[in-house]
Amino acid sequence: MEKPATRIDWIGNSCRLLKATAAEFEKTRPFAGLSIGTGIHLEPKTVALLMTLRAGGARLICTGNLNSTQPATVEFLRTQGITVFATPTTDPVAHHRSLEAVLAEKPDLLLDNGGDLFAIAAERPYANLLGGTEETTSGRTRLLPMREKLAMPILVINDSPIKQFAENKHAVGQSLFESYMRFTNRSTNGKRVTVFGYGACGKGTAAAFRNAFSTVSVVDVDPVISLEAHLDGFVTPLHEQAIRSADVIATVTGFPGIVTAADLALIKDGAILMNGGHFPHEIDVPAFRSHPDVVDIDRYEADFIETFHLRDGRSFHVLGGGHMANLAGPRPLGNSVESMDLGFTLQARCLERVAKRGVGAESCIVPVPADIDAMVASAYLDLAR
Repeated sequence: MEKPATRIDWIGNSCRLLKATAAEFEKTRPFAGLSIGTGIHLEPKTVALLMTLRAGGARLICTGNLNSTQPATVEFLRTQGITVFATPTTDPVAHHRSLEAVLAEKPDLLLDNGGDLFAIAAERPYANLLGGTEETTSGRTRLLPMREKLAMPILVINDSPIKQFAENKHAVGQSLFESYMRFTNRSTNGKRVTVFGYGACGKGTAAAFRNAFSTVSVVDVDPVISLEAHLDGFVTPLHEQAIRSADVIATVTGFPGIVTAADLALIKDGAILMNGGHFPHEIDVPAFRSHPDVVDIDRYEADFIETFHLRDGRSFHVLGGGHMANLAGPRPLGNSVESMDLGFTLQARCLERVAKRGVGAESCIVPVPADIDAMVASAYLDLAR
C-alpha cells in the first residue's frame, strides 16, 4: 500500500538548496567522525537541515526550543536513528534538562539558537568542542559577554546579510502577519498596528501589515532607526501613545520588557498582543497573569489565545502565551520554506567551515564569512534561473 506523503516530505522536497548541498556532502563527508549537538526549533524545515548534516557524516544529538517542538518532527527524527532530547514544553526547567542531556554527549560542534547550548558550554567547557553556529541576534547578545570564556569559532547566522533580508525582513514579516490571521481569523484592514523594533524583522512586519491595509506605527529606542521608519512612511509615536492607539501590538526587538504590567493602564480595549522575538520575555505575560487589576482570564486552549479582563472593564488578548507567534498556536508553520532553505544552507556551510578548522578562536561570535554568503547566494540564484 502506498504510504501517504507528509509535511516533512513536502518541506524536504521544497528545500532545493539543502538537497543540492546534501548531495555534495554525501561525497565530501565534511562531518565524518564528528558529532553535532543542536538546540533549534524542531519543525519540518529543521529536518531538512539535519538530514543535510547527516549526509555529511555527522552524528546528531538534538533538542529544541521552548514552545516550538513539534511531536511529528521528533518522531520522524527518532525513526531515522537520531538521538532527540525534546518535548513540546513551555517549562524552562524541563527545557534546560534537555540542553544538559545534549551536552552530556560532548558533541564536537554545536548548532545553537538563542545561545542556550553555548551558555552552558561556557561554564562547563570540554576538550573536544570545536565551536559552531548561533542562529539569532538574541543569542549573539547573550553570548557576547562570554566571549573570553568561549574562545572558539562561533559564526552568527543572523549577522549574514542573506539572513537579514531573506529571512528576517521578508519571511518573518510574512509569517507574523500570517500568524495573526491564523490565530485570530480577524481582518487587518483599517487596524492600527504598533510594531516595536525596526530591525530587519520589524521592517518586514511593519511592511506586511501596511500591505494588508493597516495603519502602522513603529517604535524603536534608537532615534536614527526611528528616523528611518519615519522616512519609510510609518508613524513614529512615543511608547505610551503607541500602546494607547494600537489595535494590534507586535514586538520584534530581541530584548525583554517591551510591554509590561506597567503598561496595563495604556492597553486599548480589545487590543491583540503578539511577539516575534526569540525569547518569550518581550511581553511580560506572567506579570499580566498575576496582576491585581486582572480580574479574570479566558483561555481559548485550542487556539492558544488568552483574554485578560481588567477591573475597569477593558480586556485584551495575547497570542501564544507571548512565545514566537509564528511557531506557536494551531498549525505553526514558521517562516517560508525558501527563506529557511537559504538560512539553513548558511548553517550547513558555516558548520562545514568550523569542522574543517577553516576559522579559529578569533572568529568567536562573528558574522558569517563573506565568501560563504557569496557561495550560498550564487548557488540559490543558479537554481532559480
